[in-house]
Amino acid sequence: MNDAVVIPTPDKNDENFWTTVMAQVEPAWSEPTEDDAFTMDDEVLDAVRALARRISTRALAYRTADKPFDPALMAAPDVQLALLRALYEAKQSVDRLAESAATVAGRGGASYAQLGAAWGGMKRQSARLKWPHAVVKRSAGESIPLRYAGGTAVMHHDPDADAWWYTATGADGQEEESAAVCETSAEATARATEFLLAHAKTTRQASA
Repeated sequence: MNDAVVIPTPDKNDENFWTTVMAQVEPAWSEPTEDDAFTMDDEVLDAVRALARRISTRALAYRTADKPFDPALMAAPDVQLALLRALYEAKQSVDRLAESAATVAGRGGASYAQLGAAWGGMKRQSARLKWPHAVVKRSAGESIPLRYAGGTAVMHHDPDADAWWYTATGADGQEEESAAVCETSAEATARATEFLLAHAKTTRQASA
């Protein structure tokens, strides 16, 4: 008997496309193999090496002298420090992309338990702390996204309280979740905008 799960594959112009897409498939992924991990290492290394060469002062000296940067120069300790700095930027990129993926998954119906499982087996409580706004209250209805002053916010309607509330993350990383007390979406948007303005980075901070 074949127990394989049949996953529907509708085209985007099919009437049931979005209904099918928003229905979660279980399991959501298969475990990466060792070869997958090694391939990922190679691809990440290619990306960070390119950044390291752009930010390395030694590499800049070679470019200024109009000389090729021989791969052997990667062995220089200062170039490896530039590589380490580039790896940190890669980690920051991963964190930003993970937050985005967790938010999209959470808003689409995934639970914190599922988010944690995808993030290497993290516990549900830890996933909630890591991405506090990824999964909204189940009672919340329609949502209104907002990007302003370098930050983001989403306004939600709570049908039980018949009121609006918002979650917001300022450009400086500060986060806020309001109570469901706003009578209209416009009021919630105004309050969220006020928060985003208060936590906007200055031009000097953004360029630092």
